[in-house]
Amino acid sequence: MVEALLYRTCRKHVRYYRVEIAFNLFTEASVVIEWGLRGGTPNRLIFCHGDLRGASAAADKYRERALRRGYVLS
Repeated sequence: MVEALLYRTCRKHVRYYRVEIAFNLFTEASVVIEWGLRGGTPNRLIFCHGDLRGASAAADKYRERALRRGYVLS
């Protein structure tokens, strides 16, 4: 399991964005994306990929997109 946790401070709130690569029960690699306000209810998306290489490329894409939107690595 590999994870990147990013934060962004907006006025009074602290937002977070988490990208994780994990293996599921069917020997596929999944990319889990979670975002929201710190202390609040998270939003979550899960994308399944046939191999680790595809999952890694997708996770990098989502991490780079979050960095462009102002999130910073913790």
